[in-house]
Amino acid sequence: MISSPLFYLFTLAFIATAFALLESKANLKIFKFIPAVVMIYALSMFLASQNLFAHTQEMKDIYINTKTNLLPAMLFLMLLQVDFKHFFKLGRSLLIAYILAVLSIAFGFIIVVYLFHFSADAAGAFGALAGSWMGGTANMIAVGSALNVSEDAFAYALVVDSVNYTLWVVLLLFLVPFAKHFNTWTKSEENLAFLESIGCACTIGAKRYWLFIALSIFMAFFVNFIAYSGFNILNHTTTIVILATFFGILGSFTKLREINGSGEVATTMLYILIALIGSRAVIENFSEIFIYVVAGFCILLIHALIMLMGAKVFKLDLFSIAIASLANIGGVASAPILAATYNKALVSVGVLMAIMGYLIGTFGGLLVGNILLKVVG
Repeated sequence: MISSPLFYLFTLAFIATAFALLESKANLKIFKFIPAVVMIYALSMFLASQNLFAHTQEMKDIYINTKTNLLPAMLFLMLLQVDFKHFFKLGRSLLIAYILAVLSIAFGFIIVVYLFHFSADAAGAFGALAGSWMGGTANMIAVGSALNVSEDAFAYALVVDSVNYTLWVVLLLFLVPFAKHFNTWTKSEENLAFLESIGCACTIGAKRYWLFIALSIFMAFFVNFIAYSGFNILNHTTTIVILATFFGILGSFTKLREINGSGEVATTMLYILIALIGSRAVIENFSEIFIYVVAGFCILLIHALIMLMGAKVFKLDLFSIAIASLANIGGVASAPILAATYNKALVSVGVLMAIMGYLIGTFGGLLVGNILLKVVG
């Protein structure tokens, strides 16, 4: 049993590093279906279920302190990549499709949680899942922490995220050959050539990892200092999440956005956070997962129907609604892949939409999550 806080963090960092290296270096096909974040979480949770990590106050304190500091640091770095100027150049059809995707996902969560009569903890977990499906796993952690979702409920949400997302990607890729027929049905014109120059400058030039590590540590200290000084929005976690988001947005308007390396440092923090949360989760009732997965598919069905109706009304092409959907539900890892199947010149559009989710996901997830908690009473 591990009772040393330092060895505890080392073990989690080792797990995160091992899977990150396997995903990026080994070229294993399994990572196309099961992302590294899920494997990291699953192994950490398995070790926790085997009572590898001691349940002492010292271990609990290091868990809380690490999570409280890594979370705002990660959010800040993630948001440095947002480029509002380029986002609003996307064009009418893509902007409408993106807004429609966000609203339909939010509506789907509210309807499904109401119909399934979930508990407050499950509703909070689906609020965290809404953060993921409007942004990414980083937003999921931020929203789940702010809503005080238990580690066990978070585990269910992560399973739903993985299973439903994987099948959704397969469906959207399957539909690519039918784009011409779909566009004829919606009377849309696929004219996206003007988007070729749109992209993110955050992956150009030398990587400045130490700069971002130092900057993120300072930001974590700063937002926690403000939160502990009396400034409070609902609770401490919500406060640091919103403050980190705000400062990240401000930073995106500066030269920091153009410096390479923030994405890699933020992803490293994300993987460690996933391992950290997994180390406190133990799933005792696997039968509940099936209900949550079914609920997830119901959300996707509502989302798909609204997107289809919106495509018909606003004359949107299949690429626009598909990439808007996957930029939300899939994120940076998968949206560019779908974009490339239509036209390799449009990969940057998928990246840009997905990066915007880092901003939308946190606020959207918090809003939806609080609505869900009110729905379940």
